[in-house]
Amino acid sequence: MLHKNNITKMVFPSISSFSFLFILAFFLLLTLYTTLHRPTTTATPSNKLHQNDRPHSLHYQNIFLSSASNYTLATYLRHLTLQPHLAGTPPSLQTTLYVKSHFEALGLETHVSNHTVLLSYPSFSSLTAHFSNGSSLDLPLSEPGFSGVVKAYHAYSPSGSALGQPVFLNYGREQDYIALRGLGVQFKGCIGIVRRGAGLSRNAAVEKAAAHGVAAVLMYTEGEKFAGVERGTVMKGLGDPLSPGWWAGVQGGERLRLNDPQLNERFPAIPSMPVSADTAEIILSSMEGAPLPQEWRENLKSNKIGRVGPGPVLLNFTYLGEKKMETIHNIFAVIRGSEEPDRFIILGNHRDAWTYGAVDPNSGTSALLEVGRRFALLMRLGWSPRRTIVFGSWDAEEFGMIGSTEWVEKNLVSLGSKAVAYLNVDCAVQGPGFFAGATPQLDDLLFEVTKKVKDPDSENISIFETCKVTNRAINIQRLSGVDSDFAPFLQHAGVPSIDLYYGRDFPVYHTAFDSYDWMVNFGDPLFQRHVAVSGVWGLLALRLADDPILPFNYLSYVAQLQEYRNALSNFLEGDISLNPITLAIQDFKAAADEIAEQKLSEDERMDEFSVLKKRMLNDRLMFAERGFLDAEGLQGLRWFKHLIYGPQIDGGSELNFFPGVVGAISRNTGMNKGERQEAIQHEVWRVARAIERAACALKGSLT
Repeated sequence: MLHKNNITKMVFPSISSFSFLFILAFFLLLTLYTTLHRPTTTATPSNKLHQNDRPHSLHYQNIFLSSASNYTLATYLRHLTLQPHLAGTPPSLQTTLYVKSHFEALGLETHVSNHTVLLSYPSFSSLTAHFSNGSSLDLPLSEPGFSGVVKAYHAYSPSGSALGQPVFLNYGREQDYIALRGLGVQFKGCIGIVRRGAGLSRNAAVEKAAAHGVAAVLMYTEGEKFAGVERGTVMKGLGDPLSPGWWAGVQGGERLRLNDPQLNERFPAIPSMPVSADTAEIILSSMEGAPLPQEWRENLKSNKIGRVGPGPVLLNFTYLGEKKMETIHNIFAVIRGSEEPDRFIILGNHRDAWTYGAVDPNSGTSALLEVGRRFALLMRLGWSPRRTIVFGSWDAEEFGMIGSTEWVEKNLVSLGSKAVAYLNVDCAVQGPGFFAGATPQLDDLLFEVTKKVKDPDSENISIFETCKVTNRAINIQRLSGVDSDFAPFLQHAGVPSIDLYYGRDFPVYHTAFDSYDWMVNFGDPLFQRHVAVSGVWGLLALRLADDPILPFNYLSYVAQLQEYRNALSNFLEGDISLNPITLAIQDFKAAADEIAEQKLSEDERMDEFSVLKKRMLNDRLMFAERGFLDAEGLQGLRWFKHLIYGPQIDGGSELNFFPGVVGAISRNTGMNKGERQEAIQHEVWRVARAIERAACALKGSLT
């Protein structure tokens, strides 16, 4: 337990009391400065939608922005990162209790949802290199000097041993194996060395290696922290592997047996381990054989690697893992809506970490607690949201979005009928630069909100203005990946979603160096970026919770779909017709134009009939995203239902949309021309039907 006289040591260790008071005063002055120098905003509406705002909405938004606290965010992060807290371990339970008690102290309605799931932990691992000169070396497998940090491992890797020569597989893509065959390289029975990247998941890289006869895989990440080892999962898909597609509950629910063939399909057939870039370089620099392909050489950060092997160095590889049933804990805090309590805006962040988790994920957890603190302040000042706001703190995300996925599967019907939007923040602060991912109908809302939040890396201008000055638009990406908790909400339940973060590709990802010290020295020394992310996150929630008409613009979706159709046309060869998609987009555009006009024509009257009209209009805006779901799901990945945004099976395509079409293109290369075109055309028709369903939902009437 934490005592008051330990707070100084906890927040800023190894400093004097005088220094602490000085830093505290500095943070308070900085917070005051931020408040007084916030970019000015005008209440003049940019469109009729803002005229519908309840009179106090802008007032409370301004209070929300002015109540930011760098010091509070720093305090939260220090608490959360005192020790490593891998899901299913006692330290993870301590962070659970910390977050729960914080929400309760704010006076928010708080509860915990428990799930018993299959997790994976390392028992033993070793790697020895035997060199051609007769010497041998036990290679390090974790970062030195860290106590309590889990050994570097791949969750759900099968146990196994391998003795063989190493061969460099580059990223482990199919084209990399083709290049090696072209050089006459034999890799069957070898230990593959794979570098992370090129859009390939850990699971896909290991499974592809197994398919090519590789005995085991060592995986490394290039970067600044060469001694850091990137932990991660190699499970295929999301959620508890024992209950694929359904929620099993705490006990007594249906679960697969450990020897079930369905379960084996989720895990790779060969063992794998992560290693540091330093360890990988020791192996790769000692290899002989064919020279590196020029394309590989150009992208390598190390100049000591010149040959692909195999050998002559010999590797002795052993990994032993253990799968355990553990109880994980999702925490929720709820602010009930005063007018539409059955409409939910969900703010989510996962809490578990591979190590200390200062960036991933607890920069986001700190922001979640900060938004909750500021909303509690607004409630004390008389605010209540029109719609219900739910804070979700997920567990076991690092193992494969398990906590959020189990909850989504349990609440699938309620989410389908009541969820307005899901707002995700994972690695809130990784470095400089604002980034966001979103479904396109939320683009305009993001632009509007970022005009009101001060950019932490510029002088007294907003995030939006910084992007404008630097001649780049706000980098809104799309949510086709499965790298955070938005995936089950969007790709399985069809809930419009946003993902927010500052900076990307930080060098201590999933390593023991992802600590509070790294954050205060490199990531965000003054916690100004934390303030910015919290501001954007909270304002998004306030707008979605309080605007009488939901701030969705489906004309942005139309424009994006048209871009996708054109890009696919340039990519495809042969007699594939995209006319079904073209016609469906035209229908979708007509529906989007119609609902945009209806939004502008809505007045401010609050009589019973006007309220009902707004409710019906909002339902159409909310349900349209569900139309992109298909009950059959993606071929080979049936759990993923969204036909516009979803994962690729092998990650090898440059197209990050229409995953069913992309999958058919890559999967059916072994068919004859006619069969391949038929398979691709079928997926084109499926996309067209999904767009038509979304158009029907947007129209709101039966046809």
